[in-house]
Amino acid sequence: MAYQIKKAAVIGSGVMGSGIAAHLANIGIPVLLLDIVPSNLTEDEEKKGLSLEHKAVRNRIVSGSIQKLLKQKPAPLTSKKNLALIEAGNLEDDLEKLKDVDWIIEVVVENLDVKKNLYEKIDAVRKPGTIVTSNTSGISIDAMAEGRSEDFQKHFLGTHFFNPPRYLKLLEVIPAKTTSQEVIEYMTTFGEDRLGKGVVIAKDTPNFIANRIGTYGLLVTLREMEKRDYTVGEVDSVTGTLIGRPKSATFRTLDVVGLDTFMHVAKNVYDQTDGEEQAVFELPEFMKKMIDNGWIGAKAKQGFFVKKGKDIYEIDSSTLEYGPVKKMKTPSIEIAKQQKGLGNRVKSLVYAEDRTGELLWSILAPTLLYSAEMHGKIADTIVSLDNAMKWGFGWQQGPFEVWDAIGVSKSVERMKEQGDTIPAFAQSLLDKGFETFYKEEDNELFYFDGEGYSPVPVNEKVIDLKRYKKKHGVIKKNSGASLIDMGDGIALLEFHSQSNAIGLDIMQMINFAVDEVEKNYKGLVIGNQGKNFCVGANLGMILMEAQDDNIFELDFVVRTFQNAMMKLKYSSKPVVAAPFQMTLGGGAEVCLPAAHIQASMETYIGLVEAGVGLIPGGGGNVGLYLKHLKGLPNGVQVDYQNIANKVFESIAMAKVSTSADEARENNFLDFADGISVNADHLLYDAKQAALSLYDNGYQAPKREKFPVVGETGYATLLLGAEGMRLSGFISDHDMKIAKKLAYVLAGGKLPYGTLVDEQYLLDLEREAFLSLVAEPKSQARMQHMLVKGKPLRN
Repeated sequence: MAYQIKKAAVIGSGVMGSGIAAHLANIGIPVLLLDIVPSNLTEDEEKKGLSLEHKAVRNRIVSGSIQKLLKQKPAPLTSKKNLALIEAGNLEDDLEKLKDVDWIIEVVVENLDVKKNLYEKIDAVRKPGTIVTSNTSGISIDAMAEGRSEDFQKHFLGTHFFNPPRYLKLLEVIPAKTTSQEVIEYMTTFGEDRLGKGVVIAKDTPNFIANRIGTYGLLVTLREMEKRDYTVGEVDSVTGTLIGRPKSATFRTLDVVGLDTFMHVAKNVYDQTDGEEQAVFELPEFMKKMIDNGWIGAKAKQGFFVKKGKDIYEIDSSTLEYGPVKKMKTPSIEIAKQQKGLGNRVKSLVYAEDRTGELLWSILAPTLLYSAEMHGKIADTIVSLDNAMKWGFGWQQGPFEVWDAIGVSKSVERMKEQGDTIPAFAQSLLDKGFETFYKEEDNELFYFDGEGYSPVPVNEKVIDLKRYKKKHGVIKKNSGASLIDMGDGIALLEFHSQSNAIGLDIMQMINFAVDEVEKNYKGLVIGNQGKNFCVGANLGMILMEAQDDNIFELDFVVRTFQNAMMKLKYSSKPVVAAPFQMTLGGGAEVCLPAAHIQASMETYIGLVEAGVGLIPGGGGNVGLYLKHLKGLPNGVQVDYQNIANKVFESIAMAKVSTSADEARENNFLDFADGISVNADHLLYDAKQAALSLYDNGYQAPKREKFPVVGETGYATLLLGAEGMRLSGFISDHDMKIAKKLAYVLAGGKLPYGTLVDEQYLLDLEREAFLSLVAEPKSQARMQHMLVKGKPLRN
């Protein structure tokens, strides 16, 4: 049977249920969101004279949850418009509507009887072949499927999302014994391709994979902190980014999750295990007291940390009193910071003979042993275990990757010396004479499967650039960028300068890339796999030249950048930009001239130069103006002033989109540009877009003149800015920047509607940029951004 999910239903509209509904709406799937009918009226409803039978009352719970989606941070919706795809209903009036959906996701209270009762009702109305899944975080999938029809059981499984569903990559797929293989395979592919998730197949065991290992690691950390007399702040200072874990480390993570939520997750394993394992899943006494006191973390504004005024204080686990946050200060931390690569850093810390080394060894060693013990019980492969921790808990390395980094035989020797039992799976690796859980051969990655090594399964849509370059080599590279052959006639231009900032090296590489592609390739993709696509031009270099009064040198740089952007735009072969995460300033300017933009769903794009006292200098002003004009119908009377106003506001206010959807609303993307929900598929999708353009007979755009708003439009643009200055919203220097920007966008002192060419506006832009660079207040803004990482209002 060929499955297709065109419409879905989510039952349970709490934070998780509404978050899943929002994620489905983000990818264009209409959702029916259902919850129970309220049993009493609110004061407001009574005042309006409504009864319990009124539709607004009966759907109140879901309607309230849908409205909350607009206020939540981080935003569950990629665009407020997506709200239109979520339909509110209730379980009494709208149950029949379930026959029209292809996927039903249950997200109700974690109670087996409640869930089974609900499934009985669903089974009576669903059409055969409808997939039903539970978002449970730990109740047995087999137990939930009991007593249902054969078709229900065949199409039933667990799909455990992590919160918040839009942002967290992990989706644990947990089949029941009765789930058909076809359904498992379909949901895995659907999870990766449509939902954009990293999917792992988990076994039907308490808390599945990520929460099982993650909770164990957190509880071991709590135990060792108490036992060895460390403070909350000391633990957090070494269990975060230093060892490749999220910035929130241990205790800030617990505060965000909520101690009450964490208690339920831990209790779930505690109730279903015994002996030594069970003992670990018991919460320490001090934490139970914190929960009794209601100090359950961020939602109670008090947990392991509390904010008093501007200062943050940490709890003392022995007295439950708050004091100043202490950080770990040991020689090994300083030594580790000098190490190249995460693996080497962790290795040097774990074996350090000081308080840091002692703490990290005491929490990492048991977690590695437990992961090996769980192999085969909670998942079939170490790849699933490692991916679950990376995608669900934000670890940069999974437990078996960490074990390889610190040395398996060296660590096992030490574990044995301290009396630990080595799980059979880990011991068998060494008994067979192997040294690592993973190994690389011919640039292919293999993992230890208990007997020997098997290739790590890779989706063809996932391109690992580091490994790809090792295998296929590089056409040409310099300090800022590389040109890589992606195969099938497509080349990739990869930025790899510091923060991917654009300097002359990248500009040279852009020029070389276009020439090379025009001669020998079908198309060019501009993309990389750094932290961000590109956060702009090399600000440090610009400031240094400006402070030295090297305006001639800066004029050359800006001219070179503009010319490189025009070369991209008018290339005879298609250029596809593949932005993701921060795509700011110069990063946005690289995307605007591309023939096609294939953006990751999480793309935050904006021309933010005003924040550093400048305006865009690489063609961004004209680029965004033309992107707005591009979508206009031919032969229709257009008010160009409205377009100029919108572009002016976007650049002057340094607006940044909060998603690719919003980037489309702000005209950085047009209707033909693409959005990749799965960030790991971005380069693959961009390559396909370039091939498609080539195969369809791509023609470079013709150089054409376009209308500007001229002198009257300039006055109109300034009127709004002057009002903001007089109201105290912007400073005198902001006004100076606004004047320069307005002059460029208006095309100078010309009559309204005059047709100009791109070069005319680029020259105006360059003059304005260079005059602002010379301003002391602009230089102060640049300096502040470089030192503090945030804009200065002066």
